[in-house]
Amino acid sequence: MEVQYAFLGLLTQEPNYGYELKKLYDQLFAGDKPILPGQVYSTLARLLRDAKVIEVDDDGASNGPSRTRYALTPAGRNAVVEWLGKPEMPSPTLQATMYGKTVLALIVEGDAAPYLRAQRKLHLERMRDLTRRKKDAPMAEKLLLDNAIFHIEADLRWIELASARLGKLKEELCLK
Repeated sequence: MEVQYAFLGLLTQEPNYGYELKKLYDQLFAGDKPILPGQVYSTLARLLRDAKVIEVDDDGASNGPSRTRYALTPAGRNAVVEWLGKPEMPSPTLQATMYGKTVLALIVEGDAAPYLRAQRKLHLERMRDLTRRKKDAPMAEKLLLDNAIFHIEADLRWIELASARLGKLKEELCLK
């Protein structure tokens, strides 16, 4: 998953500091590979340059030296909403991105069901295409196509499971 969209999605809740965004990202998306501080600040610098976030006054909330807080701009919100609206092309490494988009759709839009439905539709279209290609393919290509189809089947099972668990996930993430 692209870090910029995670940050934009997290900032839909409230302005926040780079360090706090890192903590949230690590908690929600990193698994056993936390994001490096340098990547946090280089991503925020690009978002600032592209006017997707702005710097806002610290207002003394940190009880220490002045730190930079970042707030989402309308362009930033539009970017994350547009990204959430585009299903990902099925691939073997998609699960982390689908999970990330599911969590961010809950954070940004309050519901991930529309994203999961669109993702399911694209997966089924891709599976039909691969199945058609398999019909007249040589055996080596059939095996490769079967591998891709089986990954898509696993993704579809995950989508169904995630759809059934959205309420519990939203509750565990303490979202309204």
